[in-house]
Amino acid sequence: MRYYISDTHFFHENLNFRMDNRGFADVEAMNTHMIRQWNSRVRKKDEVVVLGDFSFGKSKETEEILKQLNGRKCLVEGNHDYYLSDKSFDRELFLWVKPYAEMHDEGRKVVLSHYPIICYNGQFHRDNRGNPRTYMLYGHVHNSYDEVLVNRFIGEMGEVPRPLHGCDHEVVTPCQMINCFCMFSDYVPLTLTEWIEVDRKRRETLTKMGYETPKMTEEE
Repeated sequence: MRYYISDTHFFHENLNFRMDNRGFADVEAMNTHMIRQWNSRVRKKDEVVVLGDFSFGKSKETEEILKQLNGRKCLVEGNHDYYLSDKSFDRELFLWVKPYAEMHDEGRKVVLSHYPIICYNGQFHRDNRGNPRTYMLYGHVHNSYDEVLVNRFIGEMGEVPRPLHGCDHEVVTPCQMINCFCMFSDYVPLTLTEWIEVDRKRRETLTKMGYETPKMTEEE
């Protein structure tokens, strides 16, 4: 089984009272909860793709967290994964580390990046029933104002018809972008199908709210 999650930010104390307002008593409580949630779903042979910003901790601290987490871990590099620059860090604790990746999962293509990509490879691909064949999974923006803007753009893309080469009528641009932010799944890694459903429900709520700006303090 393959799972996805983003922006866990182990050891990032400030996220308890700034930006995310996670609400844990301290970083130890946050780390413990995230490890428990991860291991409640992931088994030894499962694969988990982390879409960046796995840990804000130092090299040895991050290694200890990785050793406590079930499954084979893969990392799409994020801007806060500073431990990767430490030559002593054991990269073998990850199955692979890449700045960007594309793979197939559950009969569909997934484009993996820490940063949201508005125009991604395979965006227009559909199966013979008209269902999306490509999904763009991202992180980085948490539930910030930037995520609000991304959501607005996705909504507008689904409403504006445009000409498409080889098509005799105008079509809207498909935009299957999913923010795999850990707080959207209560810190549990999810499968592609599960993330699609979580994203669908979240966007329904956002539409009803009129894409309101989330409450937050200053960003990191």
